[in-house]
Amino acid sequence: MQALALYLVLVTVADAQGLSYYGEASLTRLLSMPAARLGQARADLIRLDLVAYERPLYQVLSLDPPAAARVHGMHSVEHGLTQLRATLAVPADRDRRG
Repeated sequence: MQALALYLVLVTVADAQGLSYYGEASLTRLLSMPAARLGQARADLIRLDLVAYERPLYQVLSLDPPAAARVHGMHSVEHGLTQLRATLAVPADRDRRG
């Protein structure tokens, strides 16, 4: 859930090239999230190729595959988001432990 929240903020504040200069302090405050959870959320988004990060810069990466890839049966954006939700889903018992 933290990764989805971070992704939403980054998509919202990014410029036309997907770049965001929001720092860790700003993001932890905006998201009411400890730095450790922010780091995990960032790692999840990087692992899923949704963002690139090189301190202090985030870049939201394109979800659309190139036109040639779409012709050859690459997954749709909707399918990618469904996979993201499934990957980041937290089991109820883990969520209660904090």
